[in-house]
Amino acid sequence: MQCVLATSNEHKREEIAAIFARLGITKVVFGSLRDHPEIPAPVEDGTTFAANARIKALQVSAVTGGWALADDSGLVVDALGGRPGIHSARYGGEGSTDAEKMALLLSELKQAPDGGRTARFVCHMVLTHGDAVYAESSGACEGVIADAPRGDHGFGYDPIVYLPEQGCTVAELTAEGKNAVSHRAQAAAGLRAAFTEVCARGEG
Repeated sequence: MQCVLATSNEHKREEIAAIFARLGITKVVFGSLRDHPEIPAPVEDGTTFAANARIKALQVSAVTGGWALADDSGLVVDALGGRPGIHSARYGGEGSTDAEKMALLLSELKQAPDGGRTARFVCHMVLTHGDAVYAESSGACEGVIADAPRGDHGFGYDPIVYLPEQGCTVAELTAEGKNAVSHRAQAAAGLRAAFTEVCARGEG
């Protein structure tokens, strides 16, 4: 089965492919927008993770006529009213680095009360074919915002999201450890049956 991920982020492509392989989905070849320069960048004007994931996946599958998978994900911080949320990738302005995004978020949390640093990574995944949504699923990974970045693994906000049950930040987990507990892993698990069904039918 050929499936195009609606992203040009190679880190995300590798992570999603590894997550599905861990779930036993081994007959799917995940491409990305890097392989399809003819697909224009989607306009993510939805107001929820689910809406933006559908926009991205449907745009890709409509152009290719085949299978597409999109995830829209981000960090939701309770003390910031849910920010950065769907704007996580562009927090602090277009082109801001991961370090700049984390620094901005930490500065905004300086006045947060004790116990007011609860947060979660949220992910919504959508599998589409042509102009139709085939399946979708959501996942969340609960944590708290650390006082400072820790760890060298992962990407994005991983160094400042501390997972109490793991005793470390997401960036201190190995790739395998992250893929066992992450928001993307949980969302992907909800699509396992859909991918299994499509592969069994020999489609794609």
